[in-house]
Amino acid sequence: MILTVTLNTALDITYRVRSLRPHASHRVSEVIERPGGKGVNVGRVLAALGHEVTVTGFAGGGTGRAVRDGLARAEGLTDALVPVAGATRRTIAVVDEHSGDTTQLNEPGPQIAPAEWAMFLDRYAELLSGASAVALCGSLPPGVPVGAYAGLIRTARSLGVPVLLDTSGEPLRRGVAARPDIIKPNADELAELTGSHDPLRATESARRRGAHTVIASLGPNGLLASTPEGRWRATPPGRVHGNPTGAGDSAVAALLSGLVTRLPWPTRLAHAIALSAATVRAPAAGEFDRQTYEELLGRVTVTGQAGR
Repeated sequence: MILTVTLNTALDITYRVRSLRPHASHRVSEVIERPGGKGVNVGRVLAALGHEVTVTGFAGGGTGRAVRDGLARAEGLTDALVPVAGATRRTIAVVDEHSGDTTQLNEPGPQIAPAEWAMFLDRYAELLSGASAVALCGSLPPGVPVGAYAGLIRTARSLGVPVLLDTSGEPLRRGVAARPDIIKPNADELAELTGSHDPLRATESARRRGAHTVIASLGPNGLLASTPEGRWRATPPGRVHGNPTGAGDSAVAALLSGLVTRLPWPTRLAHAIALSAATVRAPAAGEFDRQTYEELLGRVTVTGQAGR
């Protein structure tokens, strides 16, 4: 079982409009609602790839009920969310069909009480006993300690469960110091962490700060991997147009899948690029276009070498 943690779960709402214009009224051509938050998206993609997945984090209020109802309808996912008094947030994605651009609006999330956080920690420790890997994903809701991910990483490491961390800012900085197995920042998050805007130098700096492996997302330019086994660069065959929301989460899913199935790093990275691009072609985060995934998988370019 792969465990995904989404402390700031969401009800993802995607609106499609013909053309998004400031200060104007718009007719919405399509509305899609899905359980969301980065770890939930990762879990849905992993389940579609055939893995057994358990999703944990927080859920509360009417939006929390909608999230749990959606998870109950999803195949391959086990809902282990912890109930809270506050209402789960919503995230709104507005897709401009003319330009292909997406505008994202993210609410902050519910206030988490100390007793609710303590309840989650107990649930997390229980779930780790059956996990082959754990992903810690996304932002922290109000009330959760800024060093929360660092503590969750140490707990997983004490039980021998490999950890992937995908967050940003101070939670990332503190989490890296706890020595996660993998981190997956984008270029801006990596620069903020290390102070370097050179991706290669920044990945090495992040490893010196504690990360075992660093997979840097370079947007349409692909992925840069710095691992104990070597360094690689993976690039897609071309730009894919569509909704990029959730593409990074699909890359995380591919990296986790490759971790538990022990694929070599170049193969893991090729899967991550193809799956990320296939998500751009899908209507909503947490989904991917399987035909695009299969078509692109053999066309991803991976360069680099094993060893230091």
